[in-house]
Amino acid sequence: MKPHRIRMAHSLIMNYGLYKKLEIYRAKPASRHEMTQFHTDEYVDFLQRVTPDNMDSFTKEQGRYNVGDDCPVFDGLFEFCGISAGGSMEGAARLNRGKCDVAVNWAGGLHHAKKSEASGFCYINDIVLGILELLRFHPRVLYIDIDVHHGDGVEEAFYSTDRVMTVSFHKYGEYFPGTGELRDIGVGQGKHYSVNFPLRDGIDDKSYKGIFEPCINGVMEYYRPTAVVLQCGGDSLSGDRLGCFNLSMRGHANCVNHVKSFGLPTLILGGGGYTMRNVARTWAYETGQLVGQEMGVTLPFTDYYEYYSPDFELDVKPSNMDNANSPEYLQKISAQILENLKRTTTFAPSVQTQEVPREPIGMPFQNPDGEPETLDEQEDRLDDEEADAEESKDRRYNQRLWDKKTERDDEFEESDDEEMNEANGVKRQPGAQRRRGIMDYSNPHAPAEESGAGTPAGDTRSVNGDADEPMGDDPATGLGGASDTKEANAVVGEAILASKIESNDAPDEPLAATSAPPANDASSTNANANDEMQVDPPTAAASVAAEAGSNKGAETTADAIAAAPETTEAADSVKPDVEMEDSEPVAEKKQAEKDEGAAEREEENTTAEATTELAGAGHNASGPPAA
Repeated sequence: MKPHRIRMAHSLIMNYGLYKKLEIYRAKPASRHEMTQFHTDEYVDFLQRVTPDNMDSFTKEQGRYNVGDDCPVFDGLFEFCGISAGGSMEGAARLNRGKCDVAVNWAGGLHHAKKSEASGFCYINDIVLGILELLRFHPRVLYIDIDVHHGDGVEEAFYSTDRVMTVSFHKYGEYFPGTGELRDIGVGQGKHYSVNFPLRDGIDDKSYKGIFEPCINGVMEYYRPTAVVLQCGGDSLSGDRLGCFNLSMRGHANCVNHVKSFGLPTLILGGGGYTMRNVARTWAYETGQLVGQEMGVTLPFTDYYEYYSPDFELDVKPSNMDNANSPEYLQKISAQILENLKRTTTFAPSVQTQEVPREPIGMPFQNPDGEPETLDEQEDRLDDEEADAEESKDRRYNQRLWDKKTERDDEFEESDDEEMNEANGVKRQPGAQRRRGIMDYSNPHAPAEESGAGTPAGDTRSVNGDADEPMGDDPATGLGGASDTKEANAVVGEAILASKIESNDAPDEPLAATSAPPANDASSTNANANDEMQVDPPTAAASVAAEAGSNKGAETTADAIAAAPETTEAADSVKPDVEMEDSEPVAEKKQAEKDEGAAEREEENTTAEATTELAGAGHNASGPPAA
């Protein structure tokens, strides 16, 4: 699932001129704290630390979090997750604030990611994070998934609540992820609030429309959501590399138009799709449908124009594959889903509403004279009250004014005078960042968490040591202060030069001339200090070594050439055995660690499923009998 397709879709949207009817907003990437609103801290920390260079040291964690097979580790993994999740969360926040009616994030829609597990090319579940943001303002949120794969990660997150209804149209059978049966309807408070429509191969536009629209109409009638999230996975299109449906571009876009027709705050997200040119064309076309602009069939010239060959048209046509979904099968599934929807708690009154009487119940009002008012006086008073209410009916109050009705302006202030507060040192801390009404105080000079520049844990010291403490003797070298270090450097430099000369069979005289002097000789110490400042070695020793090396090389060239093949063959014969001896235990150890992590993940999943089933059984036992 390459991010390159997002650039292709964006290029088409811009070149068709759709940006003139859009407000393009660059969202802030989601932080680690925001990701942990759904995912576990350990899982997010792992995604933040793992890279292709150090992934071998996280073998056990890769098995535990299901990272490495269909969810590989790549450069910029955590940044990619932050961009995807941040776009969905910011789109939901703008819907909450009333900044837009429809928010679109084609980089989102990663519906397979679990609470502490990656799955199906999905690492962070931006959909769950976006729905959690919507639930701050909306009592009921509807999630619709038209990806060819079942949205198991979103369904699992809200499987036991009635505040989110999940509806998924997907391929079911021997197909990833293998979930989404018709009988998976939720547990506990969320029973009948998970809707799954299992489909077979080759469903076309007509059949898909015949099941999608009645099902969504029933959900709107019985559930009455206040916000909608629509995942528009492009792998349900015809000709997808991993898909098995036969939808055209217009058949896919019909779902978007139908959801838009209800006029609810809607968050549109991307998802799967592995034929990039078809995904880009479809998402660009659906963006045009959302803004109400007709788009020409001929594609405009873009940076990715050659990807749309050979037709260069804005269209994804269906193929001639067989439709394995019979009308009887689809009708049977639809009838069962509508029957389950009727068992949900209805949020609209089922009886006709009655008009509220004008005359209040209780003691009658009294006039200024203290006597009960007459009918004429009562009618006049009620007319005046209705007139006042009519005048203020169109007056709109923002959230801040409503909050002032319950709290004073100075309720959380240290003083009534802000200048006095500042004079007394009471002021907002620097580095404050506001996002979605949440105040986050941070140190602007602190290193970023992902930079790796933070102070290491434990009792550590800098590379150069502490300035206030004298350096002790090194247990490895036995060296002490700066004078000992200089002397050691001089000795090491002389030893290196001597070894170079000795390797070229230089005579003994230059070696004797450059040997290390005694440590207790003051003149020798000064001489060592002067030699330490020299960049080049002594000229005499270098010239003698060069002459000796050239003569020696001329004499031994033939012998070296004759011995080279035998040496190479011996090295080649030994090297593979050494590599096999070193690599086999390492590979077995890594596999054992990975299997151990996978076993821990399976144990946690089994325990969680058992707990969920027990919670659902307890709820059904304490409540009314299930129908």
